[in-house]
Amino acid sequence: MLPLAPEGAPFILAPVAGGILAAALGYWPVAVVLWLLALGCVSFFRDPGRSSDASAEAILAPADGRILSVGASPAAVTAIGLPTQVSIFMSPANVHVNRAPIAGTVREVRYSRGKHFPAFQDKSSDANEHSFVVIEGADGVVGYKQIAGTIARRVVCDLEAGQDVRRGQRVGLIKFSSRVDLFLPPNARVLVEAGMRTRAGVTVMASFEPRVGSAA
Repeated sequence: MLPLAPEGAPFILAPVAGGILAAALGYWPVAVVLWLLALGCVSFFRDPGRSSDASAEAILAPADGRILSVGASPAAVTAIGLPTQVSIFMSPANVHVNRAPIAGTVREVRYSRGKHFPAFQDKSSDANEHSFVVIEGADGVVGYKQIAGTIARRVVCDLEAGQDVRRGQRVGLIKFSSRVDLFLPPNARVLVEAGMRTRAGVTVMASFEPRVGSAA
């Protein structure tokens, strides 16, 4: 059986039930449309298992999708020691379950209300509704932002400050098309570029480098 994210249950069961009712009343075209909608939601809320044998220094993708850009973080994020931003656009066809890019302790979880500009626009990172998470690991600190888009209206974050997480652990999702920004510290070497496809918990986005002054 296809693993499904529990958050998708209402979106799947409602059209199934509606289709059954429509069929019972003889409205077969309506029933078929509702059942097709339910199948579409099943596809959207699929939650396949993921694992990685990447080295401990590897920083994994927090989301499935396509890399929009690799560049400088917004000033507020740079100020907390995360100067590099990698943006991932998630289409409705992607798996929308998000995963922890590194293992460590959650230092910050912040939810912000906002607009719903198209997720591929640069301004959506700051202006749109989003959840911002910072994780401190053995080799450094990494942040990520779940961003709602035009269609996506619900960001689900399963984490809270002080919680320990495993790399690749399921940490939430965004309902329907959206975007996730990954924020990296100066000692992280980026290994991806715009246009590349990513798989949450599998694709290696960057690698921690030895810190300046650390023992060889």
